[in-house]
Amino acid sequence: MATHSFEINETFDLPRSQVFALFADHQSFGKLLGTPVKRIKESNQADPNGLGSVRKLGISPIGLEETITSFEPDLLIEYTITSFSPIRNHQGRIRFEETPEGHTRVRYRVSFDDIVPFTGKLVRAALEQAIRRGVRQVPKMA
Repeated sequence: MATHSFEINETFDLPRSQVFALFADHQSFGKLLGTPVKRIKESNQADPNGLGSVRKLGISPIGLEETITSFEPDLLIEYTITSFSPIRNHQGRIRFEETPEGHTRVRYRVSFDDIVPFTGKLVRAALEQAIRRGVRQVPKMA
């Protein structure tokens, strides 16, 4: 079993709260990634998409469930896959920072272990490509 990871860093000339809202809302997150996303369990926090909420990515019955494991408004979203998956120990971490110029820097990191030997590189490449393409959509969706 090998560990794989990648990080995407992008800066937007947009307020941090506006960028955070795109990633925090499960439906707009799905639009960024180009896949259907549905919240299947609400958080018991103020934001229904916050800590403990669960979203399903993809079309039923095929799809992945992700649980939000950390949620700090305008600062941080962390999540992990909590359904059957071809990978283990998945962690997504999206950090939102304000630059001195008032822009928003997004640092999006994903790490996971492969289950089937030698498949991790393919999964990493596909995930990274999808997320990079999605992050580039932020200015259009804001």
